[in-house]
Amino acid sequence: MNGPLAGYRIVDTTQMISGPIATRMLADQGADVIKVEAPGTGDLVRAMGARKDGLSPTFLHANRGKRSVVLDLKQEGGLDALRRLVATADVFVQNFRPGTAERMGLGEDALRAVAPELVYVSISGFGETGPYAGKRVYDPVIQALSGLADIQADRDTGRPRMMRLIIPDKLTALTAAQAITAALLARERTGAGQHVRLAMLDATVAFLWPEAMAGHTFVGREHAPRAQLAQDLIFETRDGYITAGAVSDAEWHGMAHATGHPEWLDDERFQTASGRVIHADARLELMAGAFLERPSAEWLERLDAAQVPCAPVLRRDELASHPQIVENDLVVEREHPVAGRLREPRPAAHFDRTPTELPDPAPTHGQHTEQVLAEIGFHRDEVAALRDAQVIP
Repeated sequence: MNGPLAGYRIVDTTQMISGPIATRMLADQGADVIKVEAPGTGDLVRAMGARKDGLSPTFLHANRGKRSVVLDLKQEGGLDALRRLVATADVFVQNFRPGTAERMGLGEDALRAVAPELVYVSISGFGETGPYAGKRVYDPVIQALSGLADIQADRDTGRPRMMRLIIPDKLTALTAAQAITAALLARERTGAGQHVRLAMLDATVAFLWPEAMAGHTFVGREHAPRAQLAQDLIFETRDGYITAGAVSDAEWHGMAHATGHPEWLDDERFQTASGRVIHADARLELMAGAFLERPSAEWLERLDAAQVPCAPVLRRDELASHPQIVENDLVVEREHPVAGRLREPRPAAHFDRTPTELPDPAPTHGQHTEQVLAEIGFHRDEVAALRDAQVIP
């Protein structure tokens, strides 16, 4: 693999979303990510949704660029193989519930004994101590506990609502990928590995805080906002939907003139940025009424000419063919040897000195077991013994 992380090896024992997407991002950037799965079904995401030979769409996108090794870590032979694999690695990532890795013999001390400079990464739901530490966790639980569901509350009834995407899992993945690269950079400078601990709850609260907790930032001056500052900026037009917003005075002037309503500029409620926020409901109602008068394409042309931020609201089946997406070469198609033809986004970041390439497709369950065992020094008779003991398939 090419990319800025080429030459680094990551042993990934994580399942579901947060850990796998974190390590997939590192694979996108050239790291050799070896996904260690249990016999049987392996990562549960393999079986979620429509699938072919243990390859669901979500699994494919969360695990491309990795190699899959199947080991039964409940047997000493599997643990020994994992320790030998970790001895060749730079990073080990696990997202077992707190205490589980230690009980399995995969805790930091056990693995640092074979890899002293290892970056050991633990991803948990709530943290390693406290009343929620041992609870099972999925994304909606973090949405509820972090305040995200409250932020999404219905503006009329106040009823909390969930996001329709698994936001906390993916926020944790982004935070974990950044933290891992930071730990590798620190190791390059000091020669020492370290233990990186990350909770989904912590990553989500930190992400939401800047605007979601604005009313709770100044100690002693807390206030509960009437509604979250961010508004629903979806406007119906004569033939569809667009989004448009005006924050600065110049953008508000552009909005008023583009919509043919210069009288809005004389309304005292809207003459300052703060006033436009305070009176957002009235302002958005006026804008919504205006946008119903013309088709989307005409509005977008007028708004662009007036330097007002705007865009069409694309359906998912329109995304890949939008001119900007096409110009960015963002969505690619290729053949998977098992799943058939796939459509997926390329790695988002461009590196001009260490360019990346589209990683290999996500692996089938245990696809690389023998290959990886051979790389770390297992002889044929050792592999056969592991197979006889059902440590590997």
